[in-house]
Amino acid sequence: MKKRVTKAIFPVAGLGTRFLPATKSIPKEILTLVDKPLIQYAIDEARSAGIKDFIFVTARGKSALEDYFDVAPELEATLRRAGKDELLEVLKNTNMDSGAIAYLRQHRAMGLGHAVWCARRLLSNEPFAVILPDDVIAAEKPCLEQMVEAHQETGGCVVATMQVPEDKTSSYGVLDVASEDGRLVQVKGMVEKPKAGEAPSNLAVIGRYILSPRVMDNLSEIRAGSGGELQLTDAIAAEMDKGGKVFGYRFEGTRYDCGSKAGFLQATVAFALQRPDLRDEFGRYLDGLIAQRKAAE
Repeated sequence: MKKRVTKAIFPVAGLGTRFLPATKSIPKEILTLVDKPLIQYAIDEARSAGIKDFIFVTARGKSALEDYFDVAPELEATLRRAGKDELLEVLKNTNMDSGAIAYLRQHRAMGLGHAVWCARRLLSNEPFAVILPDDVIAAEKPCLEQMVEAHQETGGCVVATMQVPEDKTSSYGVLDVASEDGRLVQVKGMVEKPKAGEAPSNLAVIGRYILSPRVMDNLSEIRAGSGGELQLTDAIAAEMDKGGKVFGYRFEGTRYDCGSKAGFLQATVAFALQRPDLRDEFGRYLDGLIAQRKAAE
């Protein structure tokens, strides 16, 4: 019987420079889509997939993340006295049990692979998930839950993938596909940020991974690439060299790149329009803006 995936790594050490000056004092992962931080979307997705242990790889200046998942007794008492039970219930989802989250420091920015490698001592011989909070995926069944179900059938490594325009492949890790079976593709190679015109496909790796424990060994063995960064893609590719199986999973849902300002704004609009308490008023406002723009043309 295949081992269940119960641990997830959240690499959250980045400086978020594209969102300065906001990220001068606020971790990027605390920025909100409507009224919920990016990191909460990632945690909720992990919980729905059966994750029990949450490992945060952080850096200096990220203490607000720890505070966010702690209890707030004074705030809760104030809400309770005011009879604001709905808000109390919202707060409960932000609280994590003692010991459920581990925080590790990545002292040098050496890439995604290095951030994942920092968590090696908190994992035993078991598969684990990696979630990048910048990638927010709106789906009826959360993306990681879809992947966990696929992993129960396939074993090995499973990476989330989606088609991207050919002129965008140089911004992603790209899959070299051996075969396809519905939403699953078996992978024979991976190329990190291929040069224009050299991508083996237009299937890009998105920020969700289920990895075999051997990937951690590979991260200990491979050398840093350009810029002194340790690439997670290289460690997964090394798994294939050792006979391990790697699959891409075409998830159901819409992915928003909230590491970019445009993607963050797109996600904010999309999530606001899904909210029953906001969509009518906000929708009318957007309709008015579009009408003004057309009139100006």
